[in-house]
Amino acid sequence: MPRHMPTLTTVSKCTSVTEQGKHVFEIFDYSQHRGMGHEEFIRSGTFSVGGHDWAIRFYPDGFTEASEGYISVYLELLGKDTKVRASCDLRLVDQTTGLPTSVNKTELRMFNSADLSRFAPQTGLFMSQSQFEASSYLRDDHFTIKCIASVRREPQVSVTEFLNKIEVPPSNIAEHLGNLLHTEEAADVTFSVGGANFVAHKIVLAVRSPVLKAELYGPMREARSQHVTIEDMQPAVFRALLHFIYTDSLPGMDDHEGGADTEMIRHLLVAADRYAMDRLKLVCQSILCNNLDVETVSTTLALAYQHNCDMLKDICLDFITSSDVMDAVVATEGYKNLKTTFPSVLADAFEKIMRLRKI
Repeated sequence: MPRHMPTLTTVSKCTSVTEQGKHVFEIFDYSQHRGMGHEEFIRSGTFSVGGHDWAIRFYPDGFTEASEGYISVYLELLGKDTKVRASCDLRLVDQTTGLPTSVNKTELRMFNSADLSRFAPQTGLFMSQSQFEASSYLRDDHFTIKCIASVRREPQVSVTEFLNKIEVPPSNIAEHLGNLLHTEEAADVTFSVGGANFVAHKIVLAVRSPVLKAELYGPMREARSQHVTIEDMQPAVFRALLHFIYTDSLPGMDDHEGGADTEMIRHLLVAADRYAMDRLKLVCQSILCNNLDVETVSTTLALAYQHNCDMLKDICLDFITSSDVMDAVVATEGYKNLKTTFPSVLADAFEKIMRLRKI
């Protein structure tokens, strides 16, 4: 009898990889650059994205006579005989709010350093000089260009594998622990927070927070530790705290964009510091950092000082001192509260400004 061997199927996969990079180009003394003439430009420092070198070109009087009355801004691919598929978004930063606005987008296309396709966009009409000079992009003779470049790398082909294999699904322990919190099965402690009750599991809390471990299992725990009252915290904040303890994620805040949840994140940072939950504290700092603007920076800075968030503190000080928005920040209610409550914070900010001016 002939022996039949099983038919083996192999598979390889091709995936597309895109690398994104951002570069901020600050230009001072704008009025001194006016009158340079066509084809005269200022080039930014070189930066690398996707393994290729790039720079931003700024023409105060336009690239050619065809762009008379306009400023021209380009992303330029540097190097010799270099070709790459890329896209870019050129933005101007509003000096009042500190927020960038897209002025020109170039969709994915081929850049060739040997010809004019190395430039994006393919027009010198970036913005009229009159519109630019009357806008909030220019303040105190200073403006900021922000470029987001995305480079499509060569397709990545995987090694050949057997198709007939057993796939192991990703871990779902967070889902199971979340269900344990939701169903309240085998819960052994109740927390009273602002008139609302929450049940939980002591052992889970103790594993996640050394402070809760000491309160629930330490020698100083109260005899009535089946019921714990939490002071100075809102029920919604404690609910989010429990959700993070069980699932290592924040409820309903996947994108963390916009300011809708900023106040909640501030309260969660305070709670994370209170219960020595370092990862949650860093998550909150990251979200607050991503949502910094003129209105929020003072309040966030005060919070960073209160709860020893050194990285967040430095980022707030950098925002105030390097984004040319000090006047706008000073006019906010948050700054007035900061000035009254934490005068030492302002001393640090002005010390930083003086150091920058000496450079």
